[in-house]
Order: sequence, then C-alpha cells, then structure tokens
Amino acid sequence: MEKHVTVLGVLYIAFGALGILAAIIVFTAVVGGGLISGDSEAMAITAIVGPTIAFFLILVSAPGIIAGIGLLKRRNWARVLALVLGFLNLLNIPFGTALGAYTIWALLKDETLR
Repeated sequence: MEKHVTVLGVLYIAFGALGILAAIIVFTAVVGGGLISGDSEAMAITAIVGPTIAFFLILVSAPGIIAGIGLLKRRNWARVLALVLGFLNLLNIPFGTALGAYTIWALLKDETLR
C-alpha cells in the first residue's frame, strides 16, 4: 500500500499544479483580452474578473498540493485531507471521479492506517 500512497501523493500534486497552471492561463487570457480590446470598460471588468477566477482556481488547487506533499511525507493529517478531497473529487467527472475512487479505495484500507 506504500506504493499506492506515493502514487496518490504525486497525483494530487499533479492535479493541483494543473489547477495553478489553469489559473495562470485564465488570468493572462482574461486580463490580456481586456487590455488588447482597448476599451476602458472592458479593461475595468476584466481586471476584476480575471484575478477573481484565478484566485478561485488557486484556492481550489492548493489543498490538493498540500495533501499530496503530506501523503509523500506519510503524515496522518494528509490522509484525512486526501479522503475529504477524494469524496469531493467524485463530483468532478471523469478524472476527478477516478482520482476520488482511487483515493477512497487506497486510503480506507487497513494497511494505510497508522
């Protein structure tokens, strides 16, 4: 089961990193689109919307990165956090569902309890 915990840690870090990358892309596209338009009203709106969406994406991605690092270091709190995230990921079809099911299967085994 040690291998499964390591794989889960890496997967949570990877999914979190993809979320951070998505935040950067959205921020750049939205704010950049407003700047390119040259319209002052569009710039004002995109200057609010872009950072808000990026902040939300970072806020959603950060717990996964934290859980992944904790799982790699075999911390007990990371197992609980990853289980909570696993149950929440079940709603994120299709990749989140797979990650959530794998998380629940691996971390509820007796061998992963410490």
